[in-house]
Amino acid sequence: MMSCSPLSHLCRIFFAGLLFAGLLSACAGVPVQEMSDARQAVEAAHQADARIYAPEELQAAENLLQRAEEALTEGYYRQAREDAEAAREQAVSAQSKSSP
Repeated sequence: MMSCSPLSHLCRIFFAGLLFAGLLSACAGVPVQEMSDARQAVEAAHQADARIYAPEELQAAENLLQRAEEALTEGYYRQAREDAEAAREQAVSAQSKSSP
């Protein structure tokens, strides 16, 4: 019967911790796609005259996008992602209310 040495046990724990940390950092990466999607959705809402037909939704989208930009600048990527996704949803809503 083989026994594990304390060193090999510590190595396994160390590498498992590294793997876990790597997975967490992948989830918390810079939300490039979400920010781009939000910017494009807000621009599309502007093009659809949402300022006239859905001013509240457009303003909410712009405010959320601004918050996302600030969070991104400060390194709060999870908050930036959440705000960008909410901004996109508001902008899409504004655009749909502006379309015939």
